[in-house]
Amino acid sequence: MSANARNFDRWIRSSFIEINTELEELYFAQEDRSDLSQAGHDLRQTLHDEGRALIAQLHREGNTDEGFEPAFELLGNVGLYMGACRRHELTEPSRETTSPLVEASGLAMHIGASLGVAPRFATSHLSTHNMAVNGQYRSFTSLKDEFLFLDYNTRGIFAYKRAADALVRTVPLGITHPVTGDLLKAAKDALTDVAHFNEKLFAQLDTDRFFYSVRPYYKPYRVGRSEYRGANAGDFAGINEIDLLLGLCQAEDPSYSQLLVDKFLYMMPEDQARLRDCMRRRSLLDQTLSALDESDRGRDFDYNARLLLEVCEAHGKTATQHHNQLVHRFIQRPSESLPDQHLKHVTASGPPLEVLMRALEKLKDLRTAAPRDDIASRYRDLAKIRRALGIGDADSVAVEAAADPADPEATLS
Repeated sequence: MSANARNFDRWIRSSFIEINTELEELYFAQEDRSDLSQAGHDLRQTLHDEGRALIAQLHREGNTDEGFEPAFELLGNVGLYMGACRRHELTEPSRETTSPLVEASGLAMHIGASLGVAPRFATSHLSTHNMAVNGQYRSFTSLKDEFLFLDYNTRGIFAYKRAADALVRTVPLGITHPVTGDLLKAAKDALTDVAHFNEKLFAQLDTDRFFYSVRPYYKPYRVGRSEYRGANAGDFAGINEIDLLLGLCQAEDPSYSQLLVDKFLYMMPEDQARLRDCMRRRSLLDQTLSALDESDRGRDFDYNARLLLEVCEAHGKTATQHHNQLVHRFIQRPSESLPDQHLKHVTASGPPLEVLMRALEKLKDLRTAAPRDDIASRYRDLAKIRRALGIGDADSVAVEAAADPADPEATLS
């Protein structure tokens, strides 16, 4: 890391956090917490000017060719600065045709293009690739609720990755192999950990603090002329590897494949490669359905198939948790009290909230194998497997997950 990059990193880990935190306290004390026009003008200008001065030196320095990790870390730091400027409305895509952050845009595009990733900060910059210095990792603020969100989000991502790692190792073995059961159990245990981390997060996270002081940093912003959507907690391959390897979602489904295409550049390059590989694999559900037609399925088939259903159910449970608790409780419900002028800026992915909610509902129903005929749900295939194993004729293996209380807060008591 060059001297200029080290100076910028020190600023991101110190003054940058302090200024953002002070601004958040000012906003949160207002009657209208979404109105940024009343307070903190000098602080915002200080944030802009200090960051720009440091980035200008890096922009002049150019590519120092120090390898992927230093470059990716620098891209994250530049992205955090640009995300903070967007949060504090120093930039705003709807009123601009190009980003006013000229040096930051130039540096971000240079690094992003050379690495093969989107030229903005991504989920991995704040989770899986967020180097801690003396125990302190990068963040926007020093608020407790941001650390809660980042801590448990990172734990959940790594648990999803463990599940995906286990499932991808079943590919060369097949559903009837005696060792496949061990891998399916490992995947189920990892998904159980995801659910546990979700429960811990939702029990401790303050709704208003998340909605007003954490979420706004994940908004879309322009880099150069192009607007890039906000970072999304699902921007890693693991969760989609699980979708595809289980067979709950299918790469040939146009709406699902569009989701994959849209997220590729927001993932680490190695995640991009893993996801492309999974898109060509035959799913465990399809393997299991084929084995049902065989007269001799092998001695381990029934055990493995039962475990597969349990893994599908565990995956469906985490999807339902995310939708019914994080999305509904921490985004949709607080949005209901927002003035109309603030509603259009609620979602990190860009589209209006009602459009996003429909898309997320559909994705949740695919992952829970919900009994719907208007999407490519696997509920009939799963019911067929259950009947063949003599464990009932339920329409969906995710019955328990789908039966969560209508009020998501009821699960937090």
